[in-house]
This record gives sequence, structure tokens and C-alpha cells, in this order.
Amino acid sequence: MLVVRPVLPADLPALERLAGDAVPQLTNLPAHRDRLEERIVRSRQAFAAEVAFPGDEHYTFVLEDLERGEVVGTATIRAQAGAVDAYYTYRQETLIHASQQLNVRREVQTLALSHEVSEASLLCAYSLDPRYRGTSAESLLRRARLMFIAQYPERFASLLAMAFPGFLDEAGESPFWNSVGCHFFGRDYQEINALAGIRSKSFIAEVMPQFPLYLPLLTPRARAAIGREHPDHERALAEMLAEGFMRSRHVDIFDAGPVIKAERERLQSFRRAAWHPVRVRPVGTLPDAAPAMVANQALEGFRCVVARYALSSTGQLMLTREHARQLGVEDGRAVLAAPLALPGLEEADGHEPGYDEGEL
Repeated sequence: MLVVRPVLPADLPALERLAGDAVPQLTNLPAHRDRLEERIVRSRQAFAAEVAFPGDEHYTFVLEDLERGEVVGTATIRAQAGAVDAYYTYRQETLIHASQQLNVRREVQTLALSHEVSEASLLCAYSLDPRYRGTSAESLLRRARLMFIAQYPERFASLLAMAFPGFLDEAGESPFWNSVGCHFFGRDYQEINALAGIRSKSFIAEVMPQFPLYLPLLTPRARAAIGREHPDHERALAEMLAEGFMRSRHVDIFDAGPVIKAERERLQSFRRAAWHPVRVRPVGTLPDAAPAMVANQALEGFRCVVARYALSSTGQLMLTREHARQLGVEDGRAVLAAPLALPGLEEADGHEPGYDEGEL
């Protein structure tokens, strides 16, 4: 039995372990005890607050294996990516250089420092115990956040974004950072990545070049890394593209990893979600049905599990007593359910989905 719920103070040791085990190490999930304690406090404040519009709230969730009595994953939503400090990215652009006298017209690709993503709500800080990779736990933890957003839309922006770790070589170095950032910071990628996780990122605007970067001036390996995700995150990216996210022209300023964006109403988990009254049944009497994410209506007591999408003839969602207990619901209470499977996920693997139409 796996359940996604808000983080608690007792989860700190598990967060430390998950932060340390993340591959690669995540800027937004630093393996730093004080920062993780602050994360827990901020999350609990966000869940407890009355919120009418998105601000500097951070909602941190954990995935708990109830049979093991162990927290095995974590993920966060930042209600507004740049609520305090601007959320910087590089935006891929095209400049035209032309001369009538020389009969020359060249299109040159550039990267320009941007903070356009600052207004979006950011899905971030995802880490899962390696034992659960390749299971439904991955999708549950990643997409339960969407089930929460669907119930409390006033707390989040209409635009959602996710930044994926970029490509690193066999030595754990970023070709993009080695071609760009290291010349301005004088630090290697791992050091700056760790520094960004425990300090304010205001130094980005202070040190990074303000003028566009011309891609032909970068090394071939750096150019090849732009918009390329870390190999361990290929499946995750494919899933979120199948969910309805689109590649944007924004990439991470450190490793040039892809940033994807979506209007939340376009996402599969929003479009296919439905409310159903609960009917509690013995486990042996439930019919076979495809798995679904099922979430209760609580705020601070939010819970989301994977259960069969078994509906009665009158539209009731049939749940086992154990699932009903974990969700804190009883007969007649409404729950939000959305299919766990995403149409076209397998076909999406390895295919370029293109850019969002608003990015062209």
C-alpha cells in the first residue's frame, strides 16, 4: 500500500536520504539538513494557510510505503517559481544577420537570459527510492501533485512548468556548464549545483552574462547538450509529455536541461479526472479494472493512492476498506479519480513532440 501525503517533521531523515540518493544531485532538493528542515516548515505553513492566489508557497509531498512503514519518495510544488527571486532560464532564440552588399543572410541560434517562467507553478524536487523505479510508484508520486492542483486551483498558476536535469558525461560533468558558466563563476558544475541548492540564486543575475550567447561559439558537445535530459530522466520526461506538457524554448542555465510547460487544463490528469461517491466493498468482491489515482478532498490531510477504477452501475467508485481507510473516506463521500495510464505513452518514447504553439 503506497500513499502520497504532505510531508511531516518526522520525515526529515527520509528526505535527507532521498536528497543524497537523487541522480543527479538536485539543486531544488539539497542534501543539507537545515535546508530540508526549512522545507518541511514552509510546506506545513503552506498547507495550513488560507490562500487566494499563488505566492511563495512550497508544498512538499512524500510517498510512504505503509507496509514497510517507510517514506520512499518526495516531490514538491512551488506555487510561483519566481515569487521571491526571479526564476532564471536560457531562452533559445534566432537572430538574423544579413548584408545586402555581401549578399549574406544567416540565421544564428542564441541563448538569452530570461525569467519568463517565474510566473508559472513549478513541479520540482522529485526523488524516488531506487527500489521503486519502474513501478506505478513513479507515476503516483509524480502526478499526485496534479490531483492536488486540480482540487485547489486558486493556489496555483494556470501555467505549470517542470525543469529536468540536463545531460552529464561519464565523469558527472556538464558539457554546457564547462563551455559557458564555468568561465564566469570559476567553479565546477557539481560545486555550483550544490551552492545553488543552499543559497539564494540572486547570484545568477549578478554573475551570468546579460548578453545573448551565440551557439556557434560554444563547443560542439555543449551545443549537443542543449535541451537534452539526463539519461536517468528520459522515461519521466516521456511520461509528462504524454500527460500533455510540451517542450518550451527554455533550458536550465546551469546544465541546459529541458524545461517543459503546459496550461493545466490541457493535461490528461485534469481532463480525465472525475468525482465519484465512494462505495466500500470487500476486496474479493471488486471487479477487475484499470488502475487509477484516487485522492480525497482534504487539504492538510491530502491523500492519494492507486486503486482500481471500478465503478458501480450508478457511478460509485468501489474501494476496498483499506483504501478507504487510507483516504479517510466512507460510503457516500466523494473522491477525485483519474486513470493512471496515459494514452500514447509508449508511442511517445523517443519521439520529438515539438514546441508549444505559444513558443513558436
